[in-house]
Amino acid sequence: MEILPPNSTSLELSIAMPGFSSFPSSEAKGEIKLLDINEAPSRSEEECVVDEDEHGSPVRRKKLRLAKDQSRRLEQSFLQNQTLNPKEKEALAMELRLNPRQVEVWFQNRRARSKTKQTEIECEYLKRWLGALTEQNRKLQKEVEELRLIKAAPPPGARQPPSPSALTMCPRCERVTTATASI
Repeated sequence: MEILPPNSTSLELSIAMPGFSSFPSSEAKGEIKLLDINEAPSRSEEECVVDEDEHGSPVRRKKLRLAKDQSRRLEQSFLQNQTLNPKEKEALAMELRLNPRQVEVWFQNRRARSKTKQTEIECEYLKRWLGALTEQNRKLQKEVEELRLIKAAPPPGARQPPSPSALTMCPRCERVTTATASI
């Protein structure tokens, strides 16, 4: 990585990565190639996927780009049935001129996208539901507090209960009376 002088006004970053290059000539030599994030990737870099062969060595292969009619047909098939049995997979692959493995991977990816979307929808629904319940809980707590205050305060015009020091209990009948009342 290069470090710029302190008076520089632009940021340029180059990263050396095996398998990527902005310079086509370095690819043939097997050298470490540079990937400049300040430049748009070349067409060949966009459409290539780095994979590993059976020995673990990096292999570049072209990324599958489906035609619109292929995508449309795969989507229609997915809407009818989210999983394919081997015969359906073979038939669809032959119809679309794809490998059965490509159809299988497309369906796996589409199921994953569908599940992610459904999870996002459910999460949004639960967030809204939580907000509504939180608001309802806040209102109920406020109402309970108001009811406690009403219960604690004597009604207007009602007699105040006597203080505990003014109460006496008859030892014989165990009845509570006020000190001023006669037994």
